[in-house]
Amino acid sequence: MRFLLRLAFWLTVIAILLPGRGSEPVSHPEISATEAMSAAKATVGDMRQFCDRQPEACTVGSEAATALGDRAKAGAKQIYEFLNEKIAERDPVTTATTGRSPATIPLPPPRPSEHTLTPTDLAPAWRGPQPRKDAHAAAN
Repeated sequence: MRFLLRLAFWLTVIAILLPGRGSEPVSHPEISATEAMSAAKATVGDMRQFCDRQPEACTVGSEAATALGDRAKAGAKQIYEFLNEKIAERDPVTTATTGRSPATIPLPPPRPSEHTLTPTDLAPAWRGPQPRKDAHAAAN
């Protein structure tokens, strides 16, 4: 149910922020920031007690959210299968030998100019011990 309330809130915010048409009259109400904050607090307090007042609406809302989640999962599965089919069409050799698309894409072989450093080249340069800050203060 919270998901639906958040969704409604953000859709309202987006609808408010969308640019309006030039033909519609624009009103400029005088609302201070403190009035807006108190109205928002009252709205949130009212939403928290909504399920206590309307348990049927909360039950139906949670069932609708579950159904939407199931539809989203089914849609994601369809997209995944569609993309796998498209990849299989691109690489018919792997598909013909294994019966399915490859799980990973092989990397091209390295060029001769790559990976020419020896382990000695990769070792960091030696740096002597750093002088201690305490030793300088003790010498004075």
